[in-house]
Amino acid sequence: METRANYIKLGGEGIKGMYALEKFLHAVSVEQPLVHLVKLRASQINGCAYCIDMHWKDLRALGESEQRLYGLDAWEESPYYSERERAALRWAEELTHVSKTHASDEAYAKLKSLFSEQEIVDLTFVISTINAWNRLAIGFRSEPGKYVSQLKPAAAR
Repeated sequence: METRANYIKLGGEGIKGMYALEKFLHAVSVEQPLVHLVKLRASQINGCAYCIDMHWKDLRALGESEQRLYGLDAWEESPYYSERERAALRWAEELTHVSKTHASDEAYAKLKSLFSEQEIVDLTFVISTINAWNRLAIGFRSEPGKYVSQLKPAAAR
């Protein structure tokens, strides 16, 4: 697959805005491992190889287990995700498939029982932003495999 236009170089203010959103996402109220888990799940749904590669590597760098990563695509049947993670993953799926789900009241109610309003807003920004990145990376055929994570587990920071 051949890479198309260099959207990073040519994106101007648009790419600056995306990077500003990423800076914001690194400081949100939701724990960073969950942020990256949600980003990975949305990227799996969207079929974004570049972002799957990136967030898989980021999660491994943060200390995430291979078992949980391999099971992510079947999180509903996998016993190793917390109730909080399950609610966030469901919300990620609801918003990524928004034309089908319309962000159901049931998913939001579950989210509201486990997250503060601030965390819900932050999580929704995470999901919206990764969906935008997925569309850029897929649309311009970003090449997966070259990303090297700079993240470190909390204990090592």
